[in-house]
Amino acid sequence: MRIVMKFGGTSVADLRRIRNVASRVRREVAAGNEVAVVVSAMAGVTNQLVAWCQELSPLHDAREYDTVVATGEQVSTGLLAIALQEIGVDARSWAGWQVPVATDGAHGKARIQAIEGAELIRRMARGEVPVVAGFQGIGPDRRITTLGRGGSDTSAVALAAALKADRCDIYTDVDGVYTTDPRIVPRARKLERIAYEEMLELASVGAKVLQTRSVELAMKEHVRVQVLSSFEDVPGTLVVDEDEIVEKELLAGIAFSRDEAKITIRRVPDRPGIAAAVFGAMAAENVNVDMIVQNISAEGTTDMTFTVGKADLPRAKAALAAARERIGYAEIAADGDVAKISVVGVGMRSHAGVASTMFRTLAEKGINIQAITTSEIKVSVLIGAEYAELAVRALHTAYGLDAG
Repeated sequence: MRIVMKFGGTSVADLRRIRNVASRVRREVAAGNEVAVVVSAMAGVTNQLVAWCQELSPLHDAREYDTVVATGEQVSTGLLAIALQEIGVDARSWAGWQVPVATDGAHGKARIQAIEGAELIRRMARGEVPVVAGFQGIGPDRRITTLGRGGSDTSAVALAAALKADRCDIYTDVDGVYTTDPRIVPRARKLERIAYEEMLELASVGAKVLQTRSVELAMKEHVRVQVLSSFEDVPGTLVVDEDEIVEKELLAGIAFSRDEAKITIRRVPDRPGIAAAVFGAMAAENVNVDMIVQNISAEGTTDMTFTVGKADLPRAKAALAAARERIGYAEIAADGDVAKISVVGVGMRSHAGVASTMFRTLAEKGINIQAITTSEIKVSVLIGAEYAELAVRALHTAYGLDAG
C-alpha cells in the first residue's frame, strides 16, 4: 500500500514530538507500505516569521514574504529526515521546488498546478521515505511560493494524487471528525466515515479539522483521506465518496464560526444594477461575501444585509464608502458580534423538515435568526455571537446527535 502521511505544526512542535512522528512513520514502513511524509512548520514558527515580515514592512513584497515563511517547513523536513535516519529509516528531505510542486504566481496564496511524482515513486519503490515540505511550491517565475495558511493539508492531498497513493493520512491534534466541537458538546460523537461533500461544507462553515481546499482537491481526485491523532493510537475518520457510506445519517454534524461580520446598507435605491455595484465593490477588494438578505420597502428603497469574514470588515467598509455615490445608500451599519451556525448532511437530500427543526429549536431557546442561507446539504443561520454555544448544544440534541 502507498500512503502519504501528513503531520501538522503541533505534531512536530519539538524534538520529542518529531521523534514520535518518526516512530509512526517507521511503523508504516515496517508494515510493508511505501510512505511519503508531508510536514508543516513547527507550532508557532510561521506566526513568528509572518510577524517579522509585517514588522519590517506592513506592505512587504509578497515574493520575499514567501521566501521567509517557507523556511519553517524546511526546518521540519530536515529534522524529521534526521530523526528517521537515526532509527534506521532511509529518508531524505525535499523542499517544494525540488519535487517540484508547480504553482501559479499568486504569492502568499498560490494554487498547485502540477506535481511531478515520478522521481518520488521511484525512490519509494526502493524503500526511501521522502519527507516533503508542505505549504510551498515554485511559481512560474522560478521563485518560492506558499499556499496560504493551512496549505500543508492541500500539499498532502495533491501529493497523494500525484503519487497515486491508496490513502492520505492527516495527523493532527484531534482524533477524527466529530458531530460538533467536543469542547462545546461533550456528548459529540466521532464519525467513522464522512462524505467529501459533507466534510467540504463543514470545513467551509467553521469546522477546523481540514482545510477547505484540501477537501475540494480530495473530492476531485478521489483521494481517500483519513483524519487521525498524532498523540493517540485510536481509529480516526475516513473522508470518502458518498457511495462508500452504506448507512447515511440525516446529519453529519453541526459547525459554527465566530469569524463572520454582518454589514447592512440602508435605504439603497431599488433599481437594476444596485446589487452588481455593491458586490462588484466587494469583489474588487477580494472580499468574499456569504449570506445575503434583501428587504424591499414601499418607498422605492431597500435595505441590503450580507456577511463577510471578520478580518475583511475594514476593507469591505472602505470599499463601500468609496462606492457610496455610485450605490446611493443612506448609511452603513456593521456588526462583528455575530456567529454562523450550520447543520450539514447528505441525508438532507431525502429528508424533509431539517430546516423547520432548526428554526423551531432556536425559537424555543429565544434565539433570533438574522440571516439564512441554504444548499442541497446545508442550512446556515446567522445569530448573535453570545448565543453560539447554546444554539450548538440545543441543535445537537434536537437532531439526535448526542452520544448515548
